[in-house]
Amino acid sequence: MRLVLPLLFSFAFSALAQDVHVRVDPAAQHADPGNEDRTVFPTIQNALDHHPWPGKGGRIFIEIAPGTYRERVIVTQNHPNVTLIGKGSSPADVVITNSLNARQAGGTFFTETVQVNGDGFQADNLTFENTAGNTGQAVAIAVRSDRAIFKRCRFLGHQDTLFADYGRQYYLDSYIEGTVDFIFGNAQAVFDRTEIHELSPSYLTAQSRTSAEQPTGYVILSSRVTADEAALAGKHFFLGRPWRPYSRVVYINTSLPASVAAQGWDPWGKDSNQKTAFYAESNSTGAGAKPSARVAWSHQLTEEQTHQYLPDVFLRGVDHWRPESEAAKLP
Repeated sequence: MRLVLPLLFSFAFSALAQDVHVRVDPAAQHADPGNEDRTVFPTIQNALDHHPWPGKGGRIFIEIAPGTYRERVIVTQNHPNVTLIGKGSSPADVVITNSLNARQAGGTFFTETVQVNGDGFQADNLTFENTAGNTGQAVAIAVRSDRAIFKRCRFLGHQDTLFADYGRQYYLDSYIEGTVDFIFGNAQAVFDRTEIHELSPSYLTAQSRTSAEQPTGYVILSSRVTADEAALAGKHFFLGRPWRPYSRVVYINTSLPASVAAQGWDPWGKDSNQKTAFYAESNSTGAGAKPSARVAWSHQLTEEQTHQYLPDVFLRGVDHWRPESEAAKLP
């Protein structure tokens, strides 16, 4: 018995931590209830609905063949630790797309192509897209996931492209484009080495922190803000405006184009927001870096102050999450 028990314990432990790997291929047969032993599915949602379940603590890896997937995808709150991996040579090879605006859907929060509610979500080498265009609010992805990681992803839309709404989120080596508050919500998020592309003279971020005690906010780190200069036609856009009074956005070591408005930030028509919003920069570069011209209620951070907004500090939390090392594990 002394020899058998350790073997049994080892087997049980490995079973608990077992991951599940499945594939999405449009040529596969659709899976219906009762087909949960399948490992190849024709759509992403079909794979989410019918994949085998991992052991406790395990992760579900869904590998997606190159293609354009015209579907709406929902990762439910009781569906944690899902990883979507695009198997193309670039994020443009795997596109999840839909076209729905607020007027059609009955409100902004019903328009998203992808909705993520399960904690521990990860995506690598994918595109999330809403093709509704210049027709009002049209969300490409809504993220309400704690400890979420997006690596080498593209987020394409127009107004309200990325709803970074809840939890700690880390975006790395990605591309985000849109106009009018196209990164919005109340997540605690870092955008690292990411290109953020403004399509028109409008507002880049609309962060929505509701009190000074909340740890939420957006950090744009070592990134590049670009703009469609032809569409702007000599006009300017703002780095952000406060969707809620305690909005917090920080740009660190980020290149800004000349089309950024010299004042940088807009109070959204309420002078009271100037007293509560926290907007800051540290070592901005490029033609749009004009610290002396910024609004008086914004901040230029010292090196010491900047440290608290680095990914492994700002996103640490009580569980000591290390987003940079977790992202390094993705392919």
